[in-house]
Amino acid sequence: MTTQILEAQKGIVTDEMYQVARMEKVDVEYIRDKVAQGRVVILKNNKRTNSTPVAVGEGLKVKINANIGTSNEKSSIDEELDKTRVIEQAGADVLMDLSTGNYVDETRQAIIAATKLPIGTVPMYQAGKEALDEFKDIAKLSKNKLFSDIEKQCNDGVDFITVHCGVTKFVIEQLEKQKRLTGIVSRGGSMLACWIKKTGLENPLYQYYDELLDLVKKYDVTLSLGDGLRPGCTADAGDRAQVAETIVLGELVKRARKAGVQAMVEGPGHVSLDKIPSMIKTIKELTDYAPLYVLGPLACDCAPGYDHITSAIGGTLAAYHGADFLCYVTPAEHISLPNSAQVREGIITAKIAAHCADLARGNKEAIEKNFLVSKARVELDWKGQIDNCLDKSAFDGVDVAKEGKPCTMCGSYCSMKLFKQHFDK
Repeated sequence: MTTQILEAQKGIVTDEMYQVARMEKVDVEYIRDKVAQGRVVILKNNKRTNSTPVAVGEGLKVKINANIGTSNEKSSIDEELDKTRVIEQAGADVLMDLSTGNYVDETRQAIIAATKLPIGTVPMYQAGKEALDEFKDIAKLSKNKLFSDIEKQCNDGVDFITVHCGVTKFVIEQLEKQKRLTGIVSRGGSMLACWIKKTGLENPLYQYYDELLDLVKKYDVTLSLGDGLRPGCTADAGDRAQVAETIVLGELVKRARKAGVQAMVEGPGHVSLDKIPSMIKTIKELTDYAPLYVLGPLACDCAPGYDHITSAIGGTLAAYHGADFLCYVTPAEHISLPNSAQVREGIITAKIAAHCADLARGNKEAIEKNFLVSKARVELDWKGQIDNCLDKSAFDGVDVAKEGKPCTMCGSYCSMKLFKQHFDK
């Protein structure tokens, strides 16, 4: 039994390391070294044969995740498969299936079969849903049921799983000692916190963490250590409960690395701009620079219908200061389950945020893409603009002028055309 991190620590370069090095346009030894340190993870279940590995972490391009999945209000495998196609076409790096509707297993298995993208899940969603459906009581969920669902999803081929191991009895005590406007907004975190409150027992994902590590190690599934106490509004950002959980996650990162398991950390949800830089840097330091996956962060709370924009604003700043992985937010956030068009809009918005951060961080590929679009604009080269822009479909249905001609906004009064006529001789 081996994993990417164990191979890297032995000085061995795996096929997956070669693949991601080519995609990232970096030296393969850089990838091996960072994987060995735990500062880069490679998302690839060793049972999956139809997937493309993706690397997340220090010094690499900022990655984008897209969430899909059924709910108990709306459940259709065909709709989720359509969203999967949209996710691939729009250019997300990874997707997560967060299904809690009918046929959870069948939905997950259909998505895995339909895409080469790495896939993540939150096993607690299935375990908690089924306990509530059967017993109407989250406290009836057993440790064996939860771990059985984790094993089942890993065996299906899931590449990474979000596990809220940091929602401990101590952390919940800290939450109860303070006033919080939005309580717990993480679905998995809320389920576990309520389970702890009602049973008086420790979180099984924390109590039996070594067993969890042994389980995922067989599949080389990456742990995404979830932020169950992430702030659900800007007023709660950086409070005692969030910091207490982050400290626990830092300890769990070190235990995972020692056990030969890849681990990344999930970060905040709603954070005002002034707090983002210091918060990202603090999380990175507390978790020994594990890859950081941020859920936004949303820079304000009062823009329903436009939270893909508030997320892009916060996500750009977070990525510039060290976040490695952005979870997209759609215009439907806080309103409804997103449709395929909203999924696409969320991905494109997140790609813009990631590109802005990559550009500011000095990523050579981002700099080149930016330059090529600028050059094409100067030359009135429409094909060059389309080939190098972040969303080629932006030109669909637009009355784009013929090659070498200005756009319809300025026409013969085009500033670039006039400048070239009088200065470029």
